[in-house]
Amino acid sequence: MARRLRPTRPVTLDFLDSAPVRHVFAADLAAPPEAVHKALAEDTEGWAAWFDAVTSAVPTDTGRDVSLKGGTRFQETVLASDSPTRYTYRADATNTPALRALLEDWTLSPTPTGGTHLQWTFAADGPPLLRGVLRLARPGLARAFRLAVRALDRRLAE
Repeated sequence: MARRLRPTRPVTLDFLDSAPVRHVFAADLAAPPEAVHKALAEDTEGWAAWFDAVTSAVPTDTGRDVSLKGGTRFQETVLASDSPTRYTYRADATNTPALRALLEDWTLSPTPTGGTHLQWTFAADGPPLLRGVLRLARPGLARAFRLAVRALDRRLAE
């Protein structure tokens, strides 16, 4: 695999507010928060069935190993798994050059109809060129999120 990430500061939950690159996306699902949280936090292998960019996700003792289309790989550590409101993980190693830090946070809240309001925060750091690339990637990440949420909602309805 890859190399260990070398953040300029510790990557804890505080990184969500201080990351140089921060993208936030939100959508509503018909499924209740408990079901959505279970899909995020417990059905690790299932991510490949609903998040198109994920080709495999395998649980580990502290998190998971994830492979994406195009060959990108991450070793992740779960920082928070508070059912049914939050699932947060940090990348500790990757084959992505120049990435220094990556934290992803999924927060869930109930909607008035019994569904879930899901918010995904993508927080990252790297040298200026990578930061620019990640900022330009925002529309692609937004599209991937929208498609993933729709696919997850269909999967949970089955």
